[in-house]
Amino acid sequence: MINARNIEFGYSAAPVLRNISCTIGRGSLVALVGPNGSGKSTLVKCIGGILKVRKGDILIDGKDTESYSPNAMARKVAYVPQSESRQAPATVFDTVLTGRKPYIGWKPSESDLHIAARALELLDMEHLAMKRTDELSGGQRQTVMIARALAQEPEILLLDEPTANLDVRHQMEVMEVLKKLSAQGITIVIAIHDINMAFRYAGVIMMLKEGRVFSCGPRETVTAVMIEELYGIKASIITVDGIQYVIVR
Repeated sequence: MINARNIEFGYSAAPVLRNISCTIGRGSLVALVGPNGSGKSTLVKCIGGILKVRKGDILIDGKDTESYSPNAMARKVAYVPQSESRQAPATVFDTVLTGRKPYIGWKPSESDLHIAARALELLDMEHLAMKRTDELSGGQRQTVMIARALAQEPEILLLDEPTANLDVRHQMEVMEVLKKLSAQGITIVIAIHDINMAFRYAGVIMMLKEGRVFSCGPRETVTAVMIEELYGIKASIITVDGIQYVIVR
């Protein structure tokens, strides 16, 4: 589904991503973890075509992302940033409906309205549909952005710290939705700091360090030694009810 081949990227003269290659299969839920500045957010943006790589290429379904038209790319890939830039106030429903832009002609169809409503329902936000976005908390606005991305009906969903502004309950609710979408065949790639949340929900853990792939594989292959080397800390991994947790020592 996604194939990155020897990609490099940098801001000005400073390299951020260095010779990264990876293959992400359809329906995978991949968590990108690593220290601050390791290139997680940058890699997500490069996969989504938001940033243009300096070297190498990124293929989606065997086709270079640079060869997709903007509209075709928007039907394939949806991106949720860590924080949304301020926009003119609109209702939650109208904001989510903008996710249908790649499909809408002169005006939204009944199908477009239904899909937007369904996206809100999936995230338990339908009770806020007619509320203005500038009246919401930061966490609620972030959830609205995720609903807008779901309304695009993408094959690939890219998220940069999607749970950063949410309390624990809503973090888990969002991650449960993403896990269900992954089971339905949507490819999910998440840049995330919370390694325990990554362990709980992601099937694949990709570790980045200093702009390189430090490790990539099923979560069961991650060891305490790998975490210690990645973050420079002492750690242990315990298993409770079949779920792995990282304990910092």
